Amino acid sequence: MQITIQGQTISSNFGTLDSCQYNIEQLLSSGIENAVFADEKEHSLNPEDRETMEKLANISYQAYKNFKSHPKFLPYLERMSTLKYYAKTNIGSRPSKRGKSDQLVFSDLRAIPFVGSWSQLKQNVPGFFGVGIAIEQLEKEGHFDKVQSLYKNSLFFRTLLENSMMSLTKSYFKLTAYMKDDEEFSEFWNIIHDEYQRSKAMIFKVTGYTKLMQDTMSMRASIHVREKIVLPLLTIQQYALRQLQKMEKEGSNDARLRETYEKMVTRSLFGNINASRNSA
Repeated sequence: MQITIQGQTISSNFGTLDSCQYNIEQLLSSGIENAVFADEKEHSLNPEDRETMEKLANISYQAYKNFKSHPKFLPYLERMSTLKYYAKTNIGSRPSKRGKSDQLVFSDLRAIPFVGSWSQLKQNVPGFFGVGIAIEQLEKEGHFDKVQSLYKNSLFFRTLLENSMMSLTKSYFKLTAYMKDDEEFSEFWNIIHDEYQRSKAMIFKVTGYTKLMQDTMSMRASIHVREKIVLPLLTIQQYALRQLQKMEKEGSNDARLRETYEKMVTRSLFGNINASRNSA
């Protein structure tokens, strides 16, 4: 069995004897349980649940494709996020994008800077976008009971929603609320925010929860503690990004000031990445 451990989690998960022993025991016991004790029938979906899963997958996939095809998708990432600053931080074992073209192309983007840029914005799009749209669509078609049946019967689907809840918990749209009035990107920001609200509402309806991550309160508390720590960093980061945008619009050639703002952006990247534990 081979697993990949994210670099920023190694010290926290395996840096002490107690945490190392606990996490290795979790990995080993899960692997053994899955290989030895699991009844294959328990993990297979009945035909109705499989059909529901496929419908949800197709709807959410199309929603994400439509979102990705929005004309403001790449400009938003390039100008409003930290995407282009990942290369300057020397984070990861590969360049921030493939190819040598100055023009940003979606297929050139690598996973870490792409997902990480949404994380820095506190808009964890890769972790939830399409979930709310898919569940809401089945509800409109009168099949919400089938979604609830899938949630009850499928550990995979429950885990998928739990992972989405983690991404939603780590999102904080107040940080970028100024973008809703931006002349160029207000519509795009609202698309993301609307899906955030929709996904949260639909997940609550399926699970019966009143809070995100209601069944994993210790993890939820851990996230909230870390988010409070990084929020000042991200506020500084957003300020620096806005100043850089302002300098670009005004055609400012103050190289020293630009370097200062860019350093504020890249330094704040490190703190958020380490505190977040995972990218989304």
